[in-house]
Parts: sequence; C-alpha cells; structure tokens
Amino acid sequence: MEITDIKIRKAAAEGKLKAYVNITFDNCFVVHNLKIIDGKEGAFIAMPSRKTPNGEYRDVAHPISPEFRAKMQDLILAKYERAEFEETAE
Repeated sequence: MEITDIKIRKAAAEGKLKAYVNITFDNCFVVHNLKIIDGKEGAFIAMPSRKTPNGEYRDVAHPISPEFRAKMQDLILAKYERAEFEETAE
C-alpha cells in the first residue's frame, strides 16, 4: 500500500494541536482528521478517534504495524516541516 497524497490544514488555535491531516492510500482510500500534536519529545501524529460511552478515546483507524506507522509519521511530519498547508482548519 502506497501513500499517494497528504493534505495538511494548520490548526487555527494555539496549543499542542498543530494541524489536521488527510492521507490517501493508492489513490482510492482516504483517512481524514489525523492530528499533528506537539509532544514533549517533538511532534507526532495521532490517529482519528472517537469518544466511547465510558469517556475513553479509541482510534477509528490505525496502522497495524509499527513500521507503517513510522513511515506515515515520517512522510506527514516532513511535509508539515516544509510548511505545505491547505487552508487553516477551524
């Protein structure tokens, strides 16, 4: 599976949330609303999640292997660092 497109929208508010990301795979499947978070050890990506009835957040979609997660994160953060943004997210 290849990552064929990455779109980044800078977050409007100041804080740890830096941007939202849409990522497309093989020009045929897209995952919306990954987040770029400024963590204690640098920026990282957080997968889209949903709040459960007991108040926990669970990922809606996520990579199966640590290697693919690292590949996604590396590509997304490289594009973010080049400041290649779409319109600012609300």
